[in-house]
Amino acid sequence: MQQEHMVPVTILTGFLGSGKTTLLNRILKEDHGKRIAVIENEFGEVGVDSEILEKSEEQILEMNNGCICCTVRGDLIRILGTLKGKRDAGDIKFDRVIIETTGMADPGPVAQTFFTDEEIGGYYLLDSILTVVDAKHAQQQLDEFHEAQEQVGFADRVLLSKTDLVDNEDVKRLSERIKRMNPRAPIKPVNFGSTPLEEILDIRGFNLNAILEIDPDFLIDIAHDHHDEVESFVFRSDKAFNGDKLEQFLSGMIQVYGPDLLRYKGLLWMKGNPRRVVFQGVHMMMGGDLGKPWAKGEKKRSVLVFIGKKLPKDLFIAGLEQCLA
Repeated sequence: MQQEHMVPVTILTGFLGSGKTTLLNRILKEDHGKRIAVIENEFGEVGVDSEILEKSEEQILEMNNGCICCTVRGDLIRILGTLKGKRDAGDIKFDRVIIETTGMADPGPVAQTFFTDEEIGGYYLLDSILTVVDAKHAQQQLDEFHEAQEQVGFADRVLLSKTDLVDNEDVKRLSERIKRMNPRAPIKPVNFGSTPLEEILDIRGFNLNAILEIDPDFLIDIAHDHHDEVESFVFRSDKAFNGDKLEQFLSGMIQVYGPDLLRYKGLLWMKGNPRRVVFQGVHMMMGGDLGKPWAKGEKKRSVLVFIGKKLPKDLFIAGLEQCLA
């Protein structure tokens, strides 16, 4: 199944009370003409409005605006398989899926579902991970809970809720902190769940082919007043990589530091390859894809971003230097 025929999936995450459910309810009730299947991956937390979804072990409900709502407690692969079966049989129709994780969840295992199960990975395309961040309480949550930090670290896009409850200076400080933790995710405000759907669906934030452009100004060192567990660093080089050496080094590092590596992503200049290589990974799984050819006269370079927990930055950078041709 080619990518254009695959069903795009958005993972919606965010800490308890950040406003995920408000956003979801808006998507479920609004007359947007899109057929969306929403999966509540929850563990006893209050989920989508109870009038929409009575609690049950598992159920699939069709909404009047063409949306479908499911709850799953436990195996996500099973419910995705069930939805696929019903869709293929013509029993239900949907064009895309949104998975809401529980507020205390690390979104990593949900994302990994799409790479570990061949049938699911061939049918559904992971579009992006959206993280809703509560502007009023985020600083404290990021200080206290590593799950809140992981949710920011995994994000392809950060939606900032409750900005009306804090002043501009607080929003600016929080945005700077989020950028330090995850320089690759654009930050957008979202008020009471109202955000244009085109800003959260079909953004291909997770796609290997989405050519990565990193804004170098993102990483200008802002005065550090937080020692966050989740941090990011960038490796840049104007020299080409030796492919074998790089693969060997990264495989070794992933064996040791994989559990602490949330996301890593880059654009690589490989010796002898006329095209750029787009590389990315989640925890222990990494993959590369050919990007567009280097243009004539274009300055070739490599840029790699690593986001993770207490990573040995010097070790990574020294090792990557050794892999240059």
